Amino acid sequence: MDYKDYYAVLGVPRTAPTGEIKKAYRKLARQFHPDRNPGDAEAERRFKEANEANEVLADPAKRKQYDELGAHWQEYAQAGGRPGADPFGPGGPFAGFQRAGGQTGPGGVRFEFAGDPSQFSDFFRTFFAGGMAGASAGAAGASAAGGHGRARAAAASHGGTTLDEILAGMGGIDFGGAQGAAQGGGAAGGHAGSRGRRHAAPPPVEAAVEITLEEAFRGATRLVQIEGRRLEVTIPAGVADGSRIRLRGQGGGSGAAARDIVLVTTIRPHPVFTREGATLTRDLAVTLGEALLGAEVPVVTLDGRRLLLKVPAGTQPGRAIRLAGQGMPRLRKDERGDLIVRVKVVLPPLDEGGKAAAADFVAAIHQPDPRAGT
Repeated sequence: MDYKDYYAVLGVPRTAPTGEIKKAYRKLARQFHPDRNPGDAEAERRFKEANEANEVLADPAKRKQYDELGAHWQEYAQAGGRPGADPFGPGGPFAGFQRAGGQTGPGGVRFEFAGDPSQFSDFFRTFFAGGMAGASAGAAGASAAGGHGRARAAAASHGGTTLDEILAGMGGIDFGGAQGAAQGGGAAGGHAGSRGRRHAAPPPVEAAVEITLEEAFRGATRLVQIEGRRLEVTIPAGVADGSRIRLRGQGGGSGAAARDIVLVTTIRPHPVFTREGATLTRDLAVTLGEALLGAEVPVVTLDGRRLLLKVPAGTQPGRAIRLAGQGMPRLRKDERGDLIVRVKVVLPPLDEGGKAAAADFVAAIHQPDPRAGT
């Protein structure tokens, strides 16, 4: 029986943290999953190898045992080790090591395997599932104990996670004890060989919440009535029209049957400000003199502050002036968008004297034809 280098299988160094190991496994599992490579025996072999390597290296206890095993592998090989032998028994080269497969070794550490042990290699079954007989006994023992620990959801024909779970970045499902028996259908749910089922979460309870733009700016609280219950909910600053705020487990029920509440926000139109993402826009009326000669003009922001906006001399009607950081808060971020002020030039009313003065002014300046070339 050959020693299997699980680190080489996943392409990670021996010092790789668990997160890096899981990331490498997910990449290989997506690449070689049988659902993506139907009929490709080599892809299926690579998929099973990756699944086996992840089963050991992603489990700190199994990984510790595997690393110790690697340092003593030559001793076992020279002792004539073979599949089905008991290298952990008295006189064996690994006597005193902690056996896997649901049996408890020195120190009271429990190792368990996931999925169908027959899908794994002789190397894995010998050292991490107690050989074929030990694997079956370990599975039955784990079942009799109520399914202790964490079992990875395994596709029956592949010995690994389904492609949907891999694409979703999920490595397994927790089940066991009384909860596992209840979900598995009473006594039948505890039989050896039964698989954990992914129970669909109950649909959330949706509630529409209407708020003002000011409330979206600073955050708000609302009393909502859900199925006869009144709840005070917090709406964070920065929500947008159509934002969905999920309150986990607040919609009634308990345990796996607990329902979430999803608040869908609607923001009422504002008479002054319009919004696009985190950017606010408003108009600002200025006089003809302020636009022609330049001025500092007060402008009110959405949170009620008065700022002095510098209007440059010769500002044209409709010019946009950006005030950085004066817009909407970004949801769950400590930053704000910008405020864009559009200049609206308001012409003065003219009496007869004003018209005469305006005529003299127009005659005194030279203005090119703005329609030239159009």
